[in-house]
Amino acid sequence: MQIALDFHHFVCPNESCGDHGKQGLGNIVLSHTYGKYQRKLLRCKTCNFKFSERRSTFFFGLHTNESKIREVILHLLEGMSFREAAHASGLDKDTVQRIWKRFVQYCEESMDTLLQEFNIQLEDLIFLLHQRIQKKVK
Repeated sequence: MQIALDFHHFVCPNESCGDHGKQGLGNIVLSHTYGKYQRKLLRCKTCNFKFSERRSTFFFGLHTNESKIREVILHLLEGMSFREAAHASGLDKDTVQRIWKRFVQYCEESMDTLLQEFNIQLEDLIFLLHQRIQKKVK
């Protein structure tokens, strides 16, 4: 069963596909939904490759609800311990640690990619951000 919806912001992740990485071609369609949260399984009409709507996102592979993951990260950023965040969100401490580890890894990879794409050193980026914050404060 194929349902045509608007998936223009998705791209085919299959590197051998002729439309790999090209957005808005209309080649991505809904194959079906699956799981407890009815995730969308998408299909590329060009190469028939199927992939999750969460592929290439921070949430891919995590089975916890996205709102609960966001809640955990906010608790940890506020300074709560893993145990406190687990208790506040109603999750297991090991799950909270897994979410945090994934978050830190995602941030590091994103930062590395950004620095490489713009050929800038981390120290220079920190300096630029500090200057921007100082301008906003004044």
